[in-house]
Amino acid sequence: MSPESQGQNEHYLTLSRRGFRTWRGDRPFWAGLFTMLGGVPIMYFPYANMHLGNVTLAMSTTAGAGSLIIGVLLVTLGLTMWFHSIVRVFAGVAAILLALISIPVANIGGFLIGFIFALLGGALSVAWAPGEPPAEAEPASAEEAPETVSFAKGDEPLPEGALYGAGVPEQPQAPYDTTVDAEGGRHRAG
Repeated sequence: MSPESQGQNEHYLTLSRRGFRTWRGDRPFWAGLFTMLGGVPIMYFPYANMHLGNVTLAMSTTAGAGSLIIGVLLVTLGLTMWFHSIVRVFAGVAAILLALISIPVANIGGFLIGFIFALLGGALSVAWAPGEPPAEAEPASAEEAPETVSFAKGDEPLPEGALYGAGVPEQPQAPYDTTVDAEGGRHRAG
């Protein structure tokens, strides 16, 4: 083996980190993470007891089951954003709606912590768009450059593939006979 060989002796942590970075870049990662972080306090606080010295403060409400359902749905939507990113817009809108519903149902949206995280995660999911593949390189020499066309004297030349009459689309010809058969007052379809 030569010292110039690449990739042979890389540490497994470097490879794992690079693989995770690639995985994270192909989906709305931060949107899913914030949505899941928003679901946790929303489903936790209605069932939590806070101890202040000898006093136990129970924060349970009558809508404890509703809080649990909202929190579990937010965590599920966050996982959906990660593993099925094609439905990211639906998951984002649903996360925003559940965050808004959590205000009256789940202790002011998990004391506003869960509400803000879920709202931010839903907005990031709706706004996320997949990356575009890298553009092809420009031709290196004048021999490989596309031909140009000029219409009148003094006009700047236009590239060969430019849309010259893009303002007026061509009308396709109908592939069938459009005449109406007048037998018995009925047309062909009927």
